[in-house]
Amino acid sequence: MKGAFGKYAFVLSALVALALLLMLVLGQGEKTGPLVVLFFLSLALAFQTSKKLKGFSFTIWIFAAVAASMFYPQFFTEIGGFSLKKLIVPLLMVIMFGMGTSMSLKDFRGVIQMPKGVLVGLLAQFTIMPFIGFGLAYVSGLPPEIAAGVILVGCSPSGLASNVMAYISGANLALSLTLTACATLLSPIVTPFFMKLLADQLVPIDFLGMLWSIMKIVILPIIAGLIFNKMVHGRFKWLDKAMPIISMAGIAIIITIITAAGRDSLLTLGLVLIAVVIAHNCCGYLLGYTGGRLVGLDKASARTIAFEVGMQNAGLASGIALEMGRLATMGLAPAVFGPWMNISGSSLASYWRDKTRLNPNRNR
Repeated sequence: MKGAFGKYAFVLSALVALALLLMLVLGQGEKTGPLVVLFFLSLALAFQTSKKLKGFSFTIWIFAAVAASMFYPQFFTEIGGFSLKKLIVPLLMVIMFGMGTSMSLKDFRGVIQMPKGVLVGLLAQFTIMPFIGFGLAYVSGLPPEIAAGVILVGCSPSGLASNVMAYISGANLALSLTLTACATLLSPIVTPFFMKLLADQLVPIDFLGMLWSIMKIVILPIIAGLIFNKMVHGRFKWLDKAMPIISMAGIAIIITIITAAGRDSLLTLGLVLIAVVIAHNCCGYLLGYTGGRLVGLDKASARTIAFEVGMQNAGLASGIALEMGRLATMGLAPAVFGPWMNISGSSLASYWRDKTRLNPNRNR
């Protein structure tokens, strides 16, 4: 039944794609909104039923949401006078609480057990991406506030997505969990510091204000999640299953709201911003992995650092942009970076996983 449903979904997506091409040829591009959304929805359902492609389904869902917000932004900015951007910070807090419930103090043991890997990973995380972002922001010629958003992505810590990719690829998962935990706890100080250093010429940076925003959005919910996990561990198994789904839905809603808010800027600067985001992300992977190998880490640990460096907490960057009152400008780079890093990260993780299966000694 599941296989048949997947086939029907693939056929539907193919038919919709043909209809889209026909409308574009006939010069009816402005009327293709419903078809574009339907194409991504049917493709996401098809991917969901495929073992090989299931890992990409979430990203396709995001594309469907982004397409809807690009064609119909009025539905994703406010409802009944209520501004939907007010949902972003609460949703991020829920996501970070979920991250806390999945963590424990064991995740910090790696600092003692793998000090070299943790030190190299944190140094790479908070030097490569901020300065690469700074360089790309200035070379690209993007407007100041949008350029500041590129730097903001680079100054953010890694997120849960990097842990998932480390797991899929067969990299050093313990190191990945430790690096994400440590980078997240350091972010209230490190992120405002680098933003003040690198982006203050583009937009005014309030160090203490940004520190409090990160504490409110990330640290306090994670601490609450840790306490919850410690006190009621194992009693609410349904919550363990529900939180990843809630987190993914929250991320999709956040990206949709940001895309709708910055639609006009995306239409004029979209290609340039996408190119900058791709370059930023790929440089993170390349320099993270290369740096890990140059200091003598094994391949599995170097792959972990590649994911930790290349994949940023775009949700946090979006929340900071909102707190600064610049969601429609500074929030654009995180909104583009999030979906793209899931595509590139999934592809890289699958490639490394298959490579390791063919030669198990490649991780050494």
